[in-house]
Amino acid sequence: MITWATKGRRRTIGIGLVAALVLAMLAGCGVTRADDDDPANKRLRMMIPNSPGGGYDLTGRAGVRAMEENELTGRFEVTNVIGAGGTVAMQRLMNERGADDLMMTMGLGVVGSVFTNGSDATVDKATPIAQLVSEPEGILVPKDSPFKNVQDFVDAWKKDPGSVTIGGGSSPGGPDHLFPMQLAQELGIDAKDVNYITYDGGGPLTTALLGSKIEVGMSGLGEFEGQIEDGSLRVLAVSGEERLDTVDAPTLKEEGVDFSFINWRGVLAPPGISDATRDEYIELLTAMHDTPEWREALERNGWIDDFTTGDEFGTFLEEQNERVASTLEELGLA
Repeated sequence: MITWATKGRRRTIGIGLVAALVLAMLAGCGVTRADDDDPANKRLRMMIPNSPGGGYDLTGRAGVRAMEENELTGRFEVTNVIGAGGTVAMQRLMNERGADDLMMTMGLGVVGSVFTNGSDATVDKATPIAQLVSEPEGILVPKDSPFKNVQDFVDAWKKDPGSVTIGGGSSPGGPDHLFPMQLAQELGIDAKDVNYITYDGGGPLTTALLGSKIEVGMSGLGEFEGQIEDGSLRVLAVSGEERLDTVDAPTLKEEGVDFSFINWRGVLAPPGISDATRDEYIELLTAMHDTPEWREALERNGWIDDFTTGDEFGTFLEEQNERVASTLEELGLA
């Protein structure tokens, strides 16, 4: 006779057999508790402080793609956090103190936006991981501009700063804004006298230049490739230490202006993470930097490979923080 007790024993035995079978299958697939410590299985998050398609987004997603396709780590969750030029994202990074699964792309524009928005979430409070790329700015004029070279522009600007209208694709604190302000300081021009107009990216800035609404544009050159190639815009100079292979234009230093300016992008982690986590992130991004996918991204986007990590990047961040703060304080924006 089959009793409820007998049925109970059979059910218990059946459950035990099923559990044993599942454990055996997992072990056969290599899914064990020890494998949870394998970096290739670790899930990470990448936070991006601007909209899809922007410079931080392109940089962050290119890095994530290189890491995933080379199985350097597990899958990434990529999140765009929009607001106040990156200040909202920086505050969220601060709020995730000690999180060991989060990184954030950022750059010079975020450094400036934090100050202009009066936030305490400054970049020096985060954990520096790596600087990835840099881009010089360019000084752009329409083809029929009376400024035939840098000296023409400098002479007119120093004579009457307010008469030369300069446009850029950054709001106050962004790289297109900081470049003319710091260049003015180098030339002995009061930054408060600079007649700067903000445009929402390269498209509107191009229209303003071609429509003679401004005399000079200062911005990264990637978005103006077509107009430079067809001659409707000319590049008086680039702001880096060296010439660009893609543009036939001198550096400011070649033109007698002892000044350089670089827009850059890198990766931070939250404050309060362990040294082991920081070292793991540095090792991960160093491996990413050596992949063919990342090399292709550098070439495709015209980025300068400017890779530094850890304490060296941290020192650079402190210098950038102080320089940006000084410029914006002089302008009454910080």
